[in-house]
Amino acid sequence: MNRRQLGLGVASATLALGSTARAQQVYMQRTPEATAFYNSFNDQIGRLPQDQQSDVRAFYELNGWRPVWTRERLRDLNAVAARAERHGLSGATEFDFVGLAADPRSSDLRTTAAALAYARVLAEGKVRPETVEDLWEMQKNRVDLPRGLNDALSRGVLVDWYEGLAPTDIGYTNLSTGYVRYSRLANQGGWPAFPAGATIEPGASDRRIPALIDRLVAEGDLTAADGARLKAQGLVYSSELEAAVRSFQTRHGLGADGRVGPGTQRSLGASAQDRARQIALNLERRRWLKREVAPERIEVNTAAAIMVYWKDGKPVHSNRVVVGSHDNQTPSLEKPFASVVANPPWYVPAGIARREILPKGPAYLAANDMYVSNGTVIQRAGPKSALGYVKFELRDSYAIFLHDTPSKSAFNLSMRQRSHGCVRVQGAVEFARLLLSPDPSKLEQFDTAQDTRETTRVTTGREISVRLLYWTAFVDGQGRVAFREDVYERDAKLAQALGIAVSLPRVVDDGRRDAEDVGP
Repeated sequence: MNRRQLGLGVASATLALGSTARAQQVYMQRTPEATAFYNSFNDQIGRLPQDQQSDVRAFYELNGWRPVWTRERLRDLNAVAARAERHGLSGATEFDFVGLAADPRSSDLRTTAAALAYARVLAEGKVRPETVEDLWEMQKNRVDLPRGLNDALSRGVLVDWYEGLAPTDIGYTNLSTGYVRYSRLANQGGWPAFPAGATIEPGASDRRIPALIDRLVAEGDLTAADGARLKAQGLVYSSELEAAVRSFQTRHGLGADGRVGPGTQRSLGASAQDRARQIALNLERRRWLKREVAPERIEVNTAAAIMVYWKDGKPVHSNRVVVGSHDNQTPSLEKPFASVVANPPWYVPAGIARREILPKGPAYLAANDMYVSNGTVIQRAGPKSALGYVKFELRDSYAIFLHDTPSKSAFNLSMRQRSHGCVRVQGAVEFARLLLSPDPSKLEQFDTAQDTRETTRVTTGREISVRLLYWTAFVDGQGRVAFREDVYERDAKLAQALGIAVSLPRVVDDGRRDAEDVGP
């Protein structure tokens, strides 16, 4: 044995002796109550669900195997449970305080298990995202809950600790406020049903006008005072009422044409309870995500087909985007990108080439500036390129990227889920210039490439985080709760996993599809 090995051996022995001594000291310091609790611990913990046992064991190891739930601490835990509604949760479901107290011998351990389980719901979500989403590659939130609970109890800050576990950003807190409002509306009977029927045109008269007014007042698109005044005007669909309908349409991602047609009537038909539950699903999605986000980032809401650029922690720019269709869904992921490609060629994925391009024959390839090289279909850079004049490269597992497109008409549609999975950006060239503007030399390099139409890669000089998210309920820039239809059917799957019954408007794509649009 060399000196280093000998030294390590002595050190290990010393640590082991020290650990044993500490354990003996802890044991000697136990009260009779603590000793009895420790002796019964293994029997009690075996009765807990398997997924709770490791957290509970870690907690009691940290606190010296002592019971912890005094009357004062239970009062604080009741206060925590009373705030569960703010998170789209039920305190009565998470904490059965009567049942927990029924068996004094196991009540402390089972209360700890319930406290840790609820903490995990707030910190990380109730379900694992990969069990309900096929395409999910985000950074999860992770918290050492046993240590956190032990510390909170020792410092007497239990309620504050729980408050800090859920997201505290404005997106979550405003949506939480929206949930409370919609939930209470539902508990009060909701809003009057809106009868479906023929389209209500501006200036027309219709017997459903009073029901329409009541519905718009309930969600805040009309004030109560304005609603009463408009009702007094009779059954006419006035310009003022039309403006309120446009507000409703915008919040629901509908074409804001002021006509109360089939799409608007589908959204009007949703109940307050269903909207509250839809908000609860999106609060759950937000709890999955790590709390720290890059101050400079690009966020794409694939359910709304909207992109927002954040700089210094503030939203500074937004664009409409086109994202993947139901059959070619854009994944939920978070990846960096650090370069833009001016005038990019398109290397067509094999599946798209085989299904949609090669069967059209050589004439189609020639007409669209395409050729085959080593079995790969390639489209040359230029005005016909499916990638347009710029591509934003990001590193991910699905070959997903952001890009320009020659197919501009789709940006005018209310339902913009129609790509093969990539994200097409409205005003992509100007957006690229915005990202490069901090460095004039890089911006000049990009502008020169646009003038010459040469393929050129320009680095940003920094990594910018790109987050592709799926929010069917969120708070818009005006502080209103906005809703989108569940195009990818992810709400339905998550609701089933959570045991929530929800019935939302059926997705109907009213836009025409371009048969020649084969881009990514």
